[in-house]
Amino acid sequence: MKIYTRKGDGGRTGLLFGGRVAKDSAVISANGAVDEAQAALGVVRAAVARGSEMDRLLVDLERDLYVLMAELATAPTNRHKLQPGKSLVTTEMVAVLEDRIDALTGRFPPVTDFVIPGHDPVAAALDVARTAVRRAERDAVGAVVTGSLVVHYLNRLSDLVWTMARWQEHGESLPSRARRGPRPEEEPPGGT
Repeated sequence: MKIYTRKGDGGRTGLLFGGRVAKDSAVISANGAVDEAQAALGVVRAAVARGSEMDRLLVDLERDLYVLMAELATAPTNRHKLQPGKSLVTTEMVAVLEDRIDALTGRFPPVTDFVIPGHDPVAAALDVARTAVRRAERDAVGAVVTGSLVVHYLNRLSDLVWTMARWQEHGESLPSRARRGPRPEEEPPGGT
């Protein structure tokens, strides 16, 4: 089997369970954004210890995103073929994210301000992944059918990824409000 098929050269692509749409359609744009979010989570996963709690959590999330992509890639006329939890987002999947947010939130001090990204490479990569998830959420709004939980899932996922970044920072998040006075690099030689 070859990787290339040449079927997409005309600007159209196939959907799960049949049908074809333009590659710039709302569903394909949303699916591409979810794919980017999944890859961004993979970058985070590559930076953490294999088998760690963070690694296991990321694997679960990346697997869930395949479910979202399957649902997005299905024409409305074929939605009856989707299987809950395998190709259709469920209320249970959303609830699991909420449970994980609640569990992680108790592991670091409350964050009371916007946070400056970049505490460490993993937290920074999580913040990049969060923005990718937010883009996927925005793109999905115009692509999903009534009754779909894709947008709900992506909304909670972005909250979870934010929470994971703060957890990674161990309560040492840098607030967005600047402290008053000179920055260390602006202090005169010899200190104060």
